Amino acid sequence: MIIVFVIGYACIALEHKLKIDKAATALMLGALMWILFVIGKESILNDPDITNKSWEEYVAANPGQTQDESFFTKFIIQEQSLHHLGETSETLFFLLGAMTIVAIIDKHNGFSIITNKITTRSKSKLIWMLSILTFFMSAVLDNLTTTIVMVTLLNKLVADKHLRWIYAGMIVLAANSGGAWSPIGDVTTIMLWIGGYITAGKVIAMLLLPSLVSMIIPLIVLSFTLKGELEVPQATNTLPNSAESGLQSFCLYWGIASLLMVPVLKTFLHLPPYMGMILVLGLFWLITDIIHHKIGDHKENSVIQILTSVDTPTILFFLGILTAVAALQTSGHLAAMSGVLDSAFNKNTYGIGLTIGVLSSIVDNVPLVAGAMGMYDMGSTVDLVQDGTFWQLLAYCAGTGGSILIIGSAAGVAAMGLEKIEFVWYLKHISWLALIGYLAGALCFYIMHTLLA
Repeated sequence: MIIVFVIGYACIALEHKLKIDKAATALMLGALMWILFVIGKESILNDPDITNKSWEEYVAANPGQTQDESFFTKFIIQEQSLHHLGETSETLFFLLGAMTIVAIIDKHNGFSIITNKITTRSKSKLIWMLSILTFFMSAVLDNLTTTIVMVTLLNKLVADKHLRWIYAGMIVLAANSGGAWSPIGDVTTIMLWIGGYITAGKVIAMLLLPSLVSMIIPLIVLSFTLKGELEVPQATNTLPNSAESGLQSFCLYWGIASLLMVPVLKTFLHLPPYMGMILVLGLFWLITDIIHHKIGDHKENSVIQILTSVDTPTILFFLGILTAVAALQTSGHLAAMSGVLDSAFNKNTYGIGLTIGVLSSIVDNVPLVAGAMGMYDMGSTVDLVQDGTFWQLLAYCAGTGGSILIIGSAAGVAAMGLEKIEFVWYLKHISWLALIGYLAGALCFYIMHTLLA
């Protein structure tokens, strides 16, 4: 199982070299992990060197039953696979709803209201404006969608390719930093929030400043190198008429308000985040359908049409990855890994958290966070209680650490695809900036935690 998992991850990391979409690899990996688990179920679950609490609890709950093949199969298929499917589905439906709302805004050119406000031609001023805008947009929307919007905007603002790559790299850093402190800004924080490991108020209070520091430090460095005025690309945009302008404004403000309602519903009504998301999506869908019926262009701009443009491969990629990690968790591999990390760092919370963050730059941060959630028992120590130091640090490290390499985050992969950024170029020009920002933010978190403690 471990060998197949490593091979699958190598294929995902090298998708641009292999010309195989990472979603296809992830789906195959997720299925293969469970197939291997079923084939070797008896030897894996009865391995004396692996502590598997879910299996021990299942055996204790079914005393006297013969541990034949059907007993093992029932545990894997009927108990664990359905349990993990439920947890995975919550994340996937949340993502689908959020991506659809953003697609509705984008279809109606709502984001142009923001981008049209940017008029400066100073290189240093522009990178500060774009980074700060990306930072806060990512917290409200998500880092992947924000990166796509902002990198697309760069084509209208920056003509030189390599200079545009620098701006795109900084957008990746800002998007990942902005997503780390918001419960809806990054898939990993969504997972931790949905799982009850962190709460919205505490994660914002503890991670806003460290995340801001992780972006500002690289910005200060770049400010000394970016001098002069930008070359203005040829303008191609046309101004919308008054009706279109009104619809743009409505979709932007209503869409953002809808996304902001999700954590509000979670906090005050204790609704699962995916439940709040499908509620606001349904309402947004209803209102836009009524508007387009009235103005007579329902077929061209209906949400049904917009759904065809939602990034389905990304959702399928997460399905495959989370399914694969669930197999490792159920089989006890992740519990064994936690022992290795605890031994290597003598159970030091910061050592383990920072290591996971660096690892998230090599592989995707989603399975790393999912793995950590499976490796450590929530509430077993002070650092592992809800809103404990480890979970907050994990949210920061997994979110910002992925910026160190361009393949380490969904935002980086999106920018790489849109701008055709070379891996080695990013490594030379952006990775060291992301690393010093990552460490500076972690130091800020440590100081804050020490003072508050």
